[in-house]
Parts: sequence; structure tokens; C-alpha cells
Amino acid sequence: MKNEILEPYRITIEEIWDNERLHDMKNYIQHRDLNCLEHSLFVSFKSYQVCKKFKCDEAAAARGALLHDFFLYDWHSERRSEKLHGFAHPEIALENAESHFMLSDVEKDIILKHMWPLTLGKTPKYKESFIVSLIDKYCTTVELISPRTRAKIKKLAHTISQK
Repeated sequence: MKNEILEPYRITIEEIWDNERLHDMKNYIQHRDLNCLEHSLFVSFKSYQVCKKFKCDEAAAARGALLHDFFLYDWHSERRSEKLHGFAHPEIALENAESHFMLSDVEKDIILKHMWPLTLGKTPKYKESFIVSLIDKYCTTVELISPRTRAKIKKLAHTISQK
């Protein structure tokens, strides 16, 4: 991966990436053989690239996307609320994120509303929130169907960890 793209991204997420609690996401499988942290990193990096291209707030998109699934439980087997995981986890992720990081309004909106349109009453307020929501669906799709993409995501996570 080109350093001129990766290094500015790494600097953008550094405060969050260097927090030990974020790395607890490695303990939970998200899609196939990818853990929650790898999935969130992929969504974050892709959101950063798209927002940069369209002159949106790429830093807020990268940070919010990195924390969008910061729910810290095995959603395949644990039930954390009366609501189904798809409806409940954005609120849990936001609560966890706010307990560890100072977040902008855009970052909070990204985390809380990334499941749109499933969560019909929670429409994204910012263009960055819409972008992250769409990128999350794209990333999930390719993670589920492409072993090659999953390998690239693991390489991205390894490269970011080495900095």
C-alpha cells in the first residue's frame, strides 16, 4: 500500500488506534475470519479515502468509522439488550466510544447512525455519516464474498500496527 495514502490516514486515527481498549475488538469475530477491529479498520480506511476524494471531513469519517462497531461483545451468541443486535449495537458502540474518547458531533452521528437504513428513525445528519453507512455495507459485502479482500484487510491491519 502506498505510504503517501497510508501515513496521513495512520496519523488521523493514531489517538484511537493507540488505545488498548480498541484492540479488545480483536476478540470478536465480525465476518467470516475477520474480527471486529479488522472490519472497522477497513470501513475506516475506505471512508477516509472516499471523504478525502469528495472534500468531506475525512478525519471525522475515519475516526467515527473506526469506532462504529466498538460494542465489545460476541454478537453471534450474546444478547446485550431486548433489541436485535443490528438495532442495539450502535448505541452500545457510542456509549463505549464516549467513555474512552472525545468525539465530535459528526463522529457521534457516524457511530449512532451507521446502520441506516435498517434503523429508519435514525437518518444520518451529516454527509460523512451517509458515506460511512454506505461504505460499511460495501465492506461487509466484499468481506463475506472475497477471500482475497479478507487477506488484504489483514495485511492493512498488520501494516497499521507496525507504524
